[in-house]
Order: sequence, then structure tokens, then C-alpha cells
Amino acid sequence: MRAKIKWLRLGPFLFFVSVWFAPRASANIAVLLEEPYSYDGALAGTGHTAVYLTRVCAATPVTLRRCNPGEHGVVISRYARIAGYDWIAIPLVPYLYAVENPDDIPLYADSKLVVFLRDQYRRAHLEDIAPDAPGGETPKGDWYELIGSSYDRTNYGFEIETTPEQDDALIAWLNSRTNRASYKVVSHNCADFVRDIFDFYYPHSEPRGSIADLGVSTPKHAAKALERYGRRHPDLEFTRYVIPQVPGSVKRSRPVRGVLESLLRAKKYVVVLAAFHPLIGGAAVSADLIGDRFSPARNSLVFNLTGEPQVPPTNEEKRTYLADLRNATIHDTETGAPSSGINWRKFVEKARPELDADGQAILQAPDGKGTTELGVTRGDLQTVDAPMELQRELMISRLKQTLANSRAPRISGNELREDWQLLEKIDGSRQEII
Repeated sequence: MRAKIKWLRLGPFLFFVSVWFAPRASANIAVLLEEPYSYDGALAGTGHTAVYLTRVCAATPVTLRRCNPGEHGVVISRYARIAGYDWIAIPLVPYLYAVENPDDIPLYADSKLVVFLRDQYRRAHLEDIAPDAPGGETPKGDWYELIGSSYDRTNYGFEIETTPEQDDALIAWLNSRTNRASYKVVSHNCADFVRDIFDFYYPHSEPRGSIADLGVSTPKHAAKALERYGRRHPDLEFTRYVIPQVPGSVKRSRPVRGVLESLLRAKKYVVVLAAFHPLIGGAAVSADLIGDRFSPARNSLVFNLTGEPQVPPTNEEKRTYLADLRNATIHDTETGAPSSGINWRKFVEKARPELDADGQAILQAPDGKGTTELGVTRGDLQTVDAPMELQRELMISRLKQTLANSRAPRISGNELREDWQLLEKIDGSRQEII
């Protein structure tokens, strides 16, 4: 009887927990605005854009179906040089992190781990799109853009609700159309594809371009147009969120810009433009000045795979965690905390990604006597027999990066607390050895 009463008391709490942590039941469509990186970040800076659908999934990379319970939806985008297709559909988790299971998302990633995870997923699911090079080697080409987007850049989601009938109609429409490469930078780019999809759901929700973009469809304009449409239709649920770039040594992405904005912020372009054609230069400056100062990061929540978007930490919370982090590292220096002599920086330089006996990605490096292994996921960090100093330094590196000042939140408040608790757990284990 006491046990029954206990369960009855726990009933409302368990119901709340199950609802809170269950995947979102509502169905939506989102513009994914993706920051530029590498050459795009240094030159054009317009980034990339894609469509994310929560109720539609990929039967294959080029055919769609309705999702089954527990699936996270699909990301669809237009590409220029991938297997001759116009658009390709990838499940959300692989698209963002190049893994199939959210539990396999690494806490910290370098370029070697990113290449490894992408190739593992390609070999398992994308051989028809990107077959092996001669000798079984990893092929070259742009196929890597299909998976692991969150290692290269920060993404922003602008999401509006849909109906089952709309989703079913889109599936039938895209599955019945010819899917052949048609990419053109000015007239048929990734933002034009997004515009076509949103106009299918909500006609005239995505105008082609603005004066500040010289009439060209751009990723930033696609996001701005949907936000404007959401304000005009308050009856439709609208949400905006940020999907942070995974912490690590991969270079951080840059702010996304429109056409004229890129010209004006790049001195090497605007000086030449003004010198050789001052009339055009002046018009460009005027168009940019009167344009909308749209900030994708403004008032954004942090995306959450297991539920509703979460609130980022406040500035005061970040300052408190940073102070505690500094105190913890100073305390180690003063007390001479136990060390195995393994240096985090040198370990990362020497380490190579491998799969352990359970098929989980780990970092493995020679240590003079054999090899040292380190798990890279939240669940595996402490299960692999790795020196606690490496476990701790991985978490410290992650925390330093997620707590640094940035234009967009790099972590949610809930995940930040989980990270800190994991660091404290590692520290507790270290103290037991002393």
C-alpha cells in the first residue's frame, strides 16, 4: 500500500517529466540559416540555407516519406555538384552531427574527428551519392556538405507550423518531380529552393530578394522573410532558435550577410567599387543604410533535440561559471593535483579517431608504453579507461569555448549545468585517488 501511495504521488511528476523530455509532437517547417565558413566566410559571406521539416523524413536521400514515432525529421537543400541531383534529403541528426544517434554527438571535435565521423556515415548510408575512391579511399568532392554541418558553423532555425495535409502534399510533389542538378548562383541557388518550398506551403511567404541583395535570393533574406511572415500571421506558431557550432579546434564560422552587406564590410571590394564607379558605390552604401538590420541571433533560444528550445544562460550565470572555472584551474596549480604527465594539447595532436569494441568513436594516441584512449561523448567520456586529466581537460576546453563571448548563444542553460556536473564528477573521482 505504501508503495502504491508513493507511485500515486509520483504520477504527476513522472507525467511532467515524460512530456517535457519527449520529442516535440507539433509539426513544423523551418528555414535553416547557416553561417559561412572557410572560403565563403572570407569572401562572399552569404552562407547556406536549407529546409528542415519535423514530420517529413527521408526514405532515401532523394525520396521522402512521413516520419515514424521518435524520428527527428529531415533537412532538404539544393546543392551544386553532388551526384547530379538538384536536392538531397538527410535526417536531421546526421545532417548536423554526422552520427545517427544523439547520444553519439561528441562533446569536443577537431578536424580529424570530423573527417572520420563523416566518412563513417558516408560508408554506411551514402555510397550511392559518394562512392569510394579507387582503393576504397574517401572520395573528394562536396558530399561532405551533406553531413556534420554543426562542426563547421552555427545554424539558425526560423520555424513555423504546418498541417499533415501540407506535409503529405509536399512529399508527393517532390517525389514526383525530376530531381536533376539545376543550381545557378544568381537565379537558382539554395535560397531559391527554400523560397519554392515555403511558397508551396504558404504562397507569397518568401519574396525573391531585396534591394540590398540586388534582387538575388540569399540565405539571410530567406530567414528574414519568414520572420516577417510569422509576425503578419500570429495565428501560426513561430519559433526561432540557434543550433550552436560544436566546441572544438575547428575554426569558428562567421556572421552571415547579404550581397551588399558583404561588399561594404569587405574593404577590398568597396574601395575598388567606389574608386572605379563612385555612383554604384554610393548607391550600394545608401541601400545598405536603409536596409533592415536583421540579426539572426537576436532573442534566440537554443535548439534541443529532445524537446522544446531551451533558454541560454544569462550573462551573470556565464560570469559565475567562468570565475569558478578559473578558480578550479588555479587550485590545481597551487595544490599540485595528481597528474599522469599526459598533456591535453599534445594528446590531441597525436590522437587518431577510431571505433571501440562497441562501435563508438574514441580518440587514440601512443603514449610510449602503448596507447591512450579517450571517449568523446557524454556517455563514454568516463567509461573508457582514460587518464582523468584528459577527461577533465576536454571538459575545461569545452566550457571555456561555450562560455566565451559570442554573437549567439553557444549552449543552453540546462546543458551548461550538465557539463559542470560532469566536470565536478570527474574532479570527485580524482580526489578519491589522492
